[in-house]
Amino acid sequence: MIKQELISIQTICDSYDVPFSFFEDLRNYEIISLQEEGAIYYIEENTLPQVERIMRLHFDLHINMEGIDVIINLLNKIDQLEKQNNILKNDLQFYRKDE
Repeated sequence: MIKQELISIQTICDSYDVPFSFFEDLRNYEIISLQEEGAIYYIEENTLPQVERIMRLHFDLHINMEGIDVIINLLNKIDQLEKQNNILKNDLQFYRKDE
């Protein structure tokens, strides 16, 4: 299993000028998961793009946590449907080759 690099929440808060309470809210709404080591919280490095998207939604567009939760769930569903659509397209192309 590949171990993901971790980024401390404090580093993100300092870099993006975001309060720590924002990440507590994200954790409470189960939008992202935080890893705790000692008294320090971390996210996986591959989660950072999603966190940046969430920060833009919240701070730039003033969308509350409930709205962010809905948006993230819809975006995840769209990603799943796009993957399924690509699989079906590939299957269809495979069967059309035989004709």
